[in-house]
Amino acid sequence: MHAPTSARKASPGRLSGPGIRIAVLVSLAHALNDAYAAFLHPLLPRIMDRLGLSIALAATLATAFSVASSLVQPVAGYLADRFGRRLLVALGPVISGVFLSLMGWAPSFEILMGLLVVGGLGSALFHPPGASYAAGGGGQKGSGLRFSVFSVGGAAGFALGPLAAVAMVGWVGFEGLWMAMVPVLVFAPVLYLALPSARSERPAAPPPGPRTVLRLLAGPLGLVFGISAAGAFAQRVFLTLTPIIGAAEGLSEARGAAILSLYLAGQAFGTLTGGLLTDRMDRRRLLMTLTALALPAHLLALGLPTGEPSAMAAAVVSGFLNMAILPPVVVLAQELVPRGAAVGSGVAMGLAWAMGSLLLPAAGALADVVGPREAAMISVCSFALAFALASSRALRR
Repeated sequence: MHAPTSARKASPGRLSGPGIRIAVLVSLAHALNDAYAAFLHPLLPRIMDRLGLSIALAATLATAFSVASSLVQPVAGYLADRFGRRLLVALGPVISGVFLSLMGWAPSFEILMGLLVVGGLGSALFHPPGASYAAGGGGQKGSGLRFSVFSVGGAAGFALGPLAAVAMVGWVGFEGLWMAMVPVLVFAPVLYLALPSARSERPAAPPPGPRTVLRLLAGPLGLVFGISAAGAFAQRVFLTLTPIIGAAEGLSEARGAAILSLYLAGQAFGTLTGGLLTDRMDRRRLLMTLTALALPAHLLALGLPTGEPSAMAAAVVSGFLNMAILPPVVVLAQELVPRGAAVGSGVAMGLAWAMGSLLLPAAGALADVVGPREAAMISVCSFALAFALASSRALRR
């Protein structure tokens, strides 16, 4: 049985009917979930001062959250494909919103780490079934565009999250950040009632198990996984070290958050464009082009003086190129995992994002030695690896 190839041009689909209604609903949930996920990075300088942390320990916090929100996504995808997606999609953002809004109450590094890990698990529960709902399974007509609707919601939430966190802390103090959980507590019941019941979508055959997924990772799915992991590592480095670079150069917390929001706003446009191109282009060539352009864009964004208009413009372009990689990666992964769209999403997003996050403490330790700007510029060269993987001939089949 041959999996759909990257060389095949998927037919662009129209957004209409129940599919787009569900895509919009889970996109709103994605926006809320990822807004909470973006609370940590702009507040890292404040947390470092409050708890007396080094850059390496601050990077460890970011890594713990990223790994928790990523590593178990394939398991969440299997559960969603096996038993239904509805509960996970509604419950995941609630867990994220509640625990990440409690960061201001953490009196120690260890308790803060625990809050971040539990909040990250909520995000992990949401992403695979949410992506599966939105795209409708790899290979369906217009799956790239529908996935981009879902992904735009997350990117928009990521872009607004830093500003919302800093504004909330400025208004009610760090301890008052808990009030940010209210929107998701209101929205989650509405989302749950609006989604199809688990019984109506129970699969006729079970999704693939771990052995099947491991076997697939030895082929083109492994290349897709590697591309996603390399891009995720570069994104984590940018989000973690940019506020620290800005703080070291005297930028305000609000200005540092604005830079992150510009990067993440660029990602919102990037994921929409990537989804449109996924339905219309050879996906291997698309990934080669995006990864080749992402490296110089990130080097410019990090190398130019922080806070200057040129650096902010480069941050927008960098975010655009980074997130434009995601739609073709996820749709390819869904196509490559038979009967397991959520499992494929979990591999391309969660497992890859976890792998991309595991080197973040090393980037933080390097920053303590050579400086955060230099360490960030070295780290984003991971896009060279992503380009090499995208260039592999194995992705033609």
